[in-house]
Amino acid sequence: MKIGIIGCGTISGAYFQGARKTDILEIKACADIRPEAAQAQAERHNCQAYSVDELLADPEIELVVNLTIPRAHVEVGLQVLEAGKHVYSEKPLGVDTESGKQLIDTAAEKGLRVGSAPDTFFGAGIQTSRQALDAGKIGRPIAGTAFMCGHGHESWHPNPAFYYDIGGGPMLDMGPYYVTALVNILGPVKRVAAVTTKAFEERIATSEAVRGLKIPVKITTHLAGTIEFQNGAIITMIMSFDMWRHSLPCIEIYGETGSMTVPDPNGFGGPVNVCPAGGNWEEEEIRFPNNARMIGVIDMVSAIGTGRPHRANGALAYHVLEVMCAFDKSSETGEHVVIESTTERPEPLPYGLAEWEID
Repeated sequence: MKIGIIGCGTISGAYFQGARKTDILEIKACADIRPEAAQAQAERHNCQAYSVDELLADPEIELVVNLTIPRAHVEVGLQVLEAGKHVYSEKPLGVDTESGKQLIDTAAEKGLRVGSAPDTFFGAGIQTSRQALDAGKIGRPIAGTAFMCGHGHESWHPNPAFYYDIGGGPMLDMGPYYVTALVNILGPVKRVAAVTTKAFEERIATSEAVRGLKIPVKITTHLAGTIEFQNGAIITMIMSFDMWRHSLPCIEIYGETGSMTVPDPNGFGGPVNVCPAGGNWEEEEIRFPNNARMIGVIDMVSAIGTGRPHRANGALAYHVLEVMCAFDKSSETGEHVVIESTTERPEPLPYGLAEWEID
């Protein structure tokens, strides 16, 4: 399948590299609102540099990978669908549920597919965690924790202002990795209760590229809440850009007969440890490949070819978006937020695959 990429920023390099690992797709062209960025990536990765309009008009391109900024994900995604092409978006699916639902509904009306990052749950870490839970190694899941905490991006990122604007913040930036991993392991969410805030109205950049830049904070930067899953498990979550240092784990799940540590869902690998009741931590055998970014697109192309559902699908991404948006909504209303959408857990990967292989 010939595909195109819209958005030639830093993350696009990982997608170009991943495309080299498979023969089921070919990146024919890339485009960016900055023509020089598209030209540079086209020369680097041996494809054509198009304008956005040219890429959308090319009848050979069947799927477009949308790597624009979050606020443009839905706008560009709708343009792709209107051009009669499938779309796979970087995370998050959108910045609010209303526009996210418009994207999903438009695709359904046109008989096209929506896919979305993150695809880190294809990696060995989350797949092994899912396998251990499904095998009953900790029994019925009862509770858990999920923490992504730091002090933001202004001390090191060359363009940190984006992370404090609409579409940024710890939840929409990093939450997709955590919530997607949890839904993959535990299933869909029932409701959310949360309190959210921001510690600073303004941030001062100390990274060399923009040292001294004053950054207005337009989003909440510390979100603490409880997620109740449809299976009854209760996960305590903190997503924060307001903590200098901490010693909290990424994800832990506590079951009826044991506990499990889940590796950082922002990566594809990492150890999984299980502790049976009354026992000690033991590392699980890893029987899945690590993979890397682009594996979700490869799975989507494969699924289109065979007619099966793809794993990093629009229903999953929309459900995750609704859960993330529920944190601020719950804080604003002082009430639990019932999650209206639902989704199926993606099919687990089978044992025995090599890296970049998809069943």
